[in-house]
Formats: sequence, structure tokens, C-alpha cells
Amino acid sequence: MQSDNIKKGLARTPHRGLLMATGVSKSNMKAPFIGIASSFSDLVPGHTGMRDLERQIEKGIHTGGGQAFVFGVPAVCDGIAMGHGGMRYSLPSRDLIADCVEAVAAAHQLDGLVLLSNCDKITPGMLIAALRLDIPCIVVTAGPMLDGECAGHHKLTMVTGSFEAVGRFRKGEISEEELLEFEEASCPSAGSCQGMYTANTMACLTEVLGMSLPNCASSSAVSAQKRRIAFDSGIKIVELVNNNVKPSEIITKESMRNMITADLALGGSTNTFLHTLAIANAGGIDITLNDFDELSKKVHQIVKINPSSTLTMADFHYAGGVGAVLKSLNSGGLLHDCPTLCGKSIFEIANSAQIDTSIIPMYENSKYTKAGLSILYGNLAKGGCVIKTSGVDEDCYEFEGNARTFDSEEDAMKALENDEIKQGDVIVIRYEGPKGGPGMREMLAPTSLLTGKGLGKKCALITDGRFSGATRGICVGHIVPEAAQGGEIALIKDGDRIRIDINKNSIELKVDEKELETRRKELKPFELKCKSGYLAKYAKNVQDASHGAIV
Repeated sequence: MQSDNIKKGLARTPHRGLLMATGVSKSNMKAPFIGIASSFSDLVPGHTGMRDLERQIEKGIHTGGGQAFVFGVPAVCDGIAMGHGGMRYSLPSRDLIADCVEAVAAAHQLDGLVLLSNCDKITPGMLIAALRLDIPCIVVTAGPMLDGECAGHHKLTMVTGSFEAVGRFRKGEISEEELLEFEEASCPSAGSCQGMYTANTMACLTEVLGMSLPNCASSSAVSAQKRRIAFDSGIKIVELVNNNVKPSEIITKESMRNMITADLALGGSTNTFLHTLAIANAGGIDITLNDFDELSKKVHQIVKINPSSTLTMADFHYAGGVGAVLKSLNSGGLLHDCPTLCGKSIFEIANSAQIDTSIIPMYENSKYTKAGLSILYGNLAKGGCVIKTSGVDEDCYEFEGNARTFDSEEDAMKALENDEIKQGDVIVIRYEGPKGGPGMREMLAPTSLLTGKGLGKKCALITDGRFSGATRGICVGHIVPEAAQGGEIALIKDGDRIRIDINKNSIELKVDEKELETRRKELKPFELKCKSGYLAKYAKNVQDASHGAIV
């Protein structure tokens, strides 16, 4: 065992003494040392229930014959960080989390890890660390919160009950009293937000990868089932250590293509493009944006979950969850048969899964014809950009309008709040990319305000920043090259015509190339917004979105 490096032999007497100071008994000194990397936080609703899950995991580890050690990693709530400077820290925290897990596990020579995660950047950060360390690991995602309810309104979510409700209030559709009722009722329990947003998308894809136990992704954060899964994961990690089953045996090119296929079929968060590429990079796996592009032409969506429909994660869970998705996709011959940590192969999980076909249809019976996510290319995004097709009304697959340019999210929000955005506008928010932001902020506040004001099908929004998984509408993100690197998005002027064509996977700035070249010569060199601290270091070293915004 790797932990023998800190506990075996006479020379390790001081090390054992220090370990005994933590409470390790002499008899348990021979047990596998298992870390529980916990992202518990009182600040993040998706993580406030993790203290209980830590106990369940710890019980499972000791039941399985291991010695458990809990240590903490940072967690950022994207919803709370949204719409202000704090969001600049969200995406960079992914790499910080990976570094923290790697540093603690390697420094203490742990034999295995249970990665207790839930929200947006934590799950991919932990998967990156798992591949870097390549010691036995299992992921426990803490699960979604309960649906919100108040008088006359069922299935409120964080988006419909708060972000979009602000727009409805400004439009005069609801009163201030109703808005405050929604505010209190929209997030009724611990857990990740209720839709197929980034947190739940990444939880589902982790289960598809085979890195968490069946039903882990969709079982509620406050359910007894989640507690049992946590306990079973604790038992399982000791078994994985004893059999030396490493993440590199589970996370392969084939399992990652399964992951992309499921992502396209679910129409999950566009953030998964960034995270999938970063995970592949950590494992030295040959997955690029081309894999998404190729598979998006072969895979169509099978189910739409909030924000693309009124179905929530609770509905998804009772319809069979990830297992049902695998069953549906496998019926279409779209999956590779890969091993998983639970001991069953993907095909075995798919074949044994229960499925409510009224919610998750078999692949050939799906009413959709396109993938839930798409990559667009054109003179405005030569390195590519992404759109959540599942959140776009089919009548809007072709959209052309006049540019309204803003060099920050705040400036765009002022224009929206002052009713300066009109039908047919294409809102351009730039200098919000990985380097320009820095940190590639999410744009849920402006997209939700657009939807709440009734402009979701009448305007488009494009950015070199990114979107929350809760975003819907004609919203194009991750434009590469970004404005800070002299990309064409920096050259757009108010009134320029922009055409988005999802059917042709294209995005075009309808400006003559000679005019663009003239504008390029007039463009002032970009200066980093942050001169010191974590964000300055991030901005100097981060790569573009089409390579996963890796550092």
C-alpha cells in the first residue's frame, strides 16, 4: 500500500506517533488509509448536508476495513457568486480544487479517496485530481434539492422562482409580494439546484463514466437513499484499494465518448465542454472539441429537463435516472461497453435499468432530432463556440439581428434593466473570457432577465464568457478566440449584423473582411484586469475555452 511510505518500519516511528495523535489505533495502522475529500460548506446550499454524508462514508470505510481521514476543499456557489465580481473565481476554483486534493493526498500518501462533491466546478476539479493521482477513487455527488412549492405554484426552481422571476416582476407580470414568496420557496432544502444545470449534469456524467455508484447522480440530497449510497461508497473504496482499481482504468477514451454521448442526449450544461476537455487533458486522453462535433451529428436528444422543460431532477430520478438514459442510448447502439467502479459494465447497468418511457423514451422513439448541445463555427468563432440547443425554441434555430456591444456583464445588465434592449438585438458581451474576465463569468443574470422580460425568443446573446446550465434561449458562449486575445468578437460595432444558424452550425459576423482588418489595426492591446493575486496568476496561464480553459 502507498500509505506504507508513512507508517511502515522503524524509521517511520515519528510518523506513526503523529498519526496516533489524530486518533489512529495501533490495530488500524495496517488498514488502507482512505481520504474523504469533502467540499462541505455552510455557504453553498448544495453542500450544507455533507456533514451527514461524511459520517456515512466514514462508517462505510471502517465497515470495509479501512481507516478514514476527512479533509476539506473549497467550494463556490455559482448562484450566489452570479452577477458580480465574485463569479470570476468560480471557474478558476476548479483548478484550485484539483490542486488541493492532489496536494493533500500525495503529501500524506493516501491509498484511496472518496471525493464528496456536488456543485459546478467541484466535481470536475476532483475528477482531474483523481486522474493526476491515479490512486483508487470514487465520487459521491451529494444530489439535487427538493422542488420548490408555494400557493398556486408547483415545481419552482432556483431559476423560475428567483432569476427569471425578477424579469417577470420588472415586466409587471407578478407583484413584489409574489416575488418575495418565490424567493423564500424556490430553494426549500439542501442540494444542488433542481434542473439539469452544471452541477447535476456533471453528476450524471460522472455516473456515466462509471466513477460513482448507480443512482448517485439523481437521488435527492436529503434522501435516505443518498445516505445509503454514501455508506456503500465507503465500503466500495476499500475494495477498490485492495484490488488496485485506478481511475485510469475507468476513465478512458471510450468511457469519455459515452460521457459526451449522454451529455448530448440530455442537453446538459454547456460548461461540460470545458470540464470534459480538462478531465481528458489530466488523463492524457485524446478527446477534443472534434469529438463533440462528430458525436453531435450522430446523437439526438432523448429528454429535456428544466430549464428546457418543466421536468426537474426529481422527475428524472423517478423515471430511472442515468440508468434509464444508458438503457435508451444502448438501444440505439450508441454506447461503448466499459467497466465501472460498481463492478458492472455499462451494458449490464443499461440492461438491468428500470425506465419510465413516458419521460425518458427509448432512443428510437424520441421526438427530438438534434443533439441537446451544439458547436458553432464561423468568422466570429474560428476556434468554435457552444450553444445549448435544447434550450432554444426550434423557431429560433436561425436568427439574425443587430449587434449591441458591451465590454462587461455589468454594462449589459444596465441596458437590460433600463429597457434599452429591443426585439431583434444580438447582445454582445465581451472581455469576459478565461483571460479577459478573467475567469470566464457565467451570464445567468442577463439571460434570465431576457427570458423574464419575454425577450428570450426575440433576442440573442453571444459572449466569450460562459453560461450557467440554467440558461435557456438563443445564447452562444465560449467564443474562441476571445476578445482579450484579439478575436473577432472584439471587432464588433453596434449595428453590425450577426447571423446564428444552428441548422448549419454556423455563426457569422456580416462585415466585410477588409473592414474587419481596418478595425483590427485600430484595436488597442488588451491589459490584464487583475495585476496581483490568484486571478492574475490564472489570467496569465489559462488556455482558451476550446481547450477546456485549462491552466
